[in-house]
Amino acid sequence: MHVIAIYPGTFDPMTVGHLDVAARASRMFDEIIVGVAASTKKNPFFSLEERVELAREITSPLPNVSVQPFNGLLMRFVKSVGGTVVVRGLRAISDFDYEVQIAGVNRHLDASVETMFIAAAQDYTFLSSSIVREIARHGGDYSDFVHPVVVDAFDKKYAAE
Repeated sequence: MHVIAIYPGTFDPMTVGHLDVAARASRMFDEIIVGVAASTKKNPFFSLEERVELAREITSPLPNVSVQPFNGLLMRFVKSVGGTVVVRGLRAISDFDYEVQIAGVNRHLDASVETMFIAAAQDYTFLSSSIVREIARHGGDYSDFVHPVVVDAFDKKYAAE
């Protein structure tokens, strides 16, 4: 049985923690689709197209990982690509509380799709995209937290302002 897992998120930007979860999931499932959510309510720093392109470049060394944008309900996207598993990364207990609620709703929407939680590697438990954006906005060094292409993308966006 070919198992397709969806790793959804806004990925604004994708961090080394996100990449770690994607890489670990890629060893567990036949295919991983990184689903980049439009998430216009979150007012992302990078456009959907930029986030998709960054995620594609960052995950390119992982042969069974692809990246696709989506808008709307996650479970509709999961079904549209033939997924049967949703992968979520957890950094802390607070993440777990929230993610269990979302997993319950998703299970109610489609009981054939399972949610799998992957605990963040110890080195990444503090890391989030919002922290990276905040450091970048104030001119701090965030290069240990993201792939070099993300650093370049921030530099280009800030140079254009």
